[in-house]
Amino acid sequence: MFDAAVTPAVDEDEAALATPFVKCLVRLIRAQDANGAWEGKPDADLLRDFIISRDQRRAMPIIGDPDPDVLWRLDKFYAAVGLAIEERCGLMASPMMEISDEGFGRVLLTAGRLVVLSRTVRDVHRFGFETLWKLAAAGTKLAGDAIAAIEAYPDVARA
Repeated sequence: MFDAAVTPAVDEDEAALATPFVKCLVRLIRAQDANGAWEGKPDADLLRDFIISRDQRRAMPIIGDPDPDVLWRLDKFYAAVGLAIEERCGLMASPMMEISDEGFGRVLLTAGRLVVLSRTVRDVHRFGFETLWKLAAAGTKLAGDAIAAIEAYPDVARA
């Protein structure tokens, strides 16, 4: 009975790790490992900092400068969205972020002259997802929406 309770979460994590978006994110994180410290770590361990429970989120203060590690994760998340877009349609999508000291800002991804993603971010201090599956779903949705914009305006995206 205990195995039945654990199996859905494990299967969900394995499915999330197999998504193209999460594979892009893991590749970007591993590319930052210049000394090989993360070489033997499983992918799920590398993504552990992206997973934040509701209780952990509530305990985080929202006053003060966002932690540099959180800003790094935010940057890698949107860079992975851009990489997933590039893999699916062959156009490079470049992320640009402007985050204030209070943790508010905007993220843009452009392909050619087309803005394929424009998101206002807030409470950057609390950036994270409840599960690996929610991380995968969020990244996949953003990449899919951006690709739909590219398909709607291909001439502008290729300019």
